[in-house]
Amino acid sequence: MRNMKKKKIKKQKTLSFPKQLQLEQYFASPIWFADEPEFVDSLNKASDKYIEISKKTLKPAIDKRNKKFGDKGDMGHVFHSTSLIGDPNFAELQNYIGATSHNLLGEMGFDLTKYQVFTTEMWVQEFAKKGGGHHTLHTHWNGHISGFYFLKADESTSMPLFEDPRPGNVMNLLPEKDKTKVTYASSQINYKVKPGRMIFFPSYLPHQYIVDMGYSPFRFIHWNCQAIPKGVLNVV
Repeated sequence: MRNMKKKKIKKQKTLSFPKQLQLEQYFASPIWFADEPEFVDSLNKASDKYIEISKKTLKPAIDKRNKKFGDKGDMGHVFHSTSLIGDPNFAELQNYIGATSHNLLGEMGFDLTKYQVFTTEMWVQEFAKKGGGHHTLHTHWNGHISGFYFLKADESTSMPLFEDPRPGNVMNLLPEKDKTKVTYASSQINYKVKPGRMIFFPSYLPHQYIVDMGYSPFRFIHWNCQAIPKGVLNVV
């Protein structure tokens, strides 16, 4: 018989893990808010005529529906104005929004040396008194910074709900430990609203408005701001 040589078994090295991992955060989506109540009274008054025009425009369609399916009042409707840009009653707000959006894009790291930031769209909308008003999930592809300014709102009204814009993360969701807390696992967040609250966010951020129950009036101004190369619009 051959002499069997015993193989020496090498001891495996114990892996040494770092005591503390360093955290670096990338690809975050910012949302800014502030409470600016000084515009509320004047802009509520200035926006009344726009909402009334929208209600008159939609009245035939609402009456036709109610005649066919039973009287539901204005349930489910959103009264949407035409553009507020150019109306002197909204000029101060428009200038504030444009200047703030310019600063926010700069804070995000964008070089605006050769760009001007304009408020390209601004409108007011009010949800139906009977409830049911809402907006489905969407983004604003034609802007860089978007936002809301709430004129009529409280704890019982609708509110904006933002969703994670990263498709890869949404495709691989795991259950959250605690949905009452905002963590890295969160895929949705909402903002409580009140008159005078102003919210700015990148236009690519998906958002929606949850169904309003009609308990209290809900009205807000919405806008889009866009950075446009200087000279394109010939505006000083």
